[in-house]
Amino acid sequence: MTGYRILTRVILIALALPAAPGYAADVALVGLIGAKAIVVIDGGAPRTLAPGQSAEGVTLLGTEKNAAHFEIDGKKKMLRMGGRIYSAPISNKQSVTLNADTRGHFVTDGLINGGSVRFLVDTGATFVSLPAAEAKRLGIDYLRGQRGSMQTANGVVAAYRVKLDSVTIGDIEINNVDAMVSANGSMGVNLLGMSFLNRMRMQRDAQSMTLTRRY
Repeated sequence: MTGYRILTRVILIALALPAAPGYAADVALVGLIGAKAIVVIDGGAPRTLAPGQSAEGVTLLGTEKNAAHFEIDGKKKMLRMGGRIYSAPISNKQSVTLNADTRGHFVTDGLINGGSVRFLVDTGATFVSLPAAEAKRLGIDYLRGQRGSMQTANGVVAAYRVKLDSVTIGDIEINNVDAMVSANGSMGVNLLGMSFLNRMRMQRDAQSMTLTRRY
C-alpha cells in the first residue's frame, strides 16, 4: 500500500461530526420555537435547528423576536419569519482539470489562505486536512480550533477542526472551508477533502478529473 493510500485512510473518531454537507440554494424560515428555528431547505421537509446546529450548509447562529441569524455558504444572513433566501447558481462556471500521476492519484497545487500548498484529492476525507507543520507555515492558529482526534496509519492522533478563510484550486476559490489539522507529524500530505469537493461537480474521464464549481 502506497504512502498516499495509507494517509488517505483518515477516520474522524472523537468529534462526532456529520459528513460535510452540500450547500443549500434555497432557505426559508417558517417558524421559531424559543431559541430554535424551523427552516425549509431546498424545498425539503421542515427541520428544526438549535443554535450552532447545521444542515446542508445552513448553520443557525441565533434567534431574536420574529427573526433568525444564519451562516449560509460561509456568509452571515438574517431571515425574518416567512422570509426566504435564494442563492442563484454561479452563471460563469469556474472549472479546473487535473491529471492523474503515475500511481493514479490526483495531485494539484493550490492555495490555503493565499499560501501555496500541494493537495492530494481525496473524496474519502470528510474535510480538507493538513499536518500541523503546514498549518504553522500558513499562519493558521489551529490550537484555537475544536479539539478531537483522528485515526491515521500511525495510530490515533490529536486533531483540531478549524475554518480556512479560502481554498483555491486553479480559478476556483471557496471561502470559509472547514478543515482538520493533525497535531503531530503522522500526516505528510495535504488532503483536498469533501468540505471543498462538495461544492464541485466532479467528472472523471480516464486519467483526468474536471472540477466545476456548482455554486
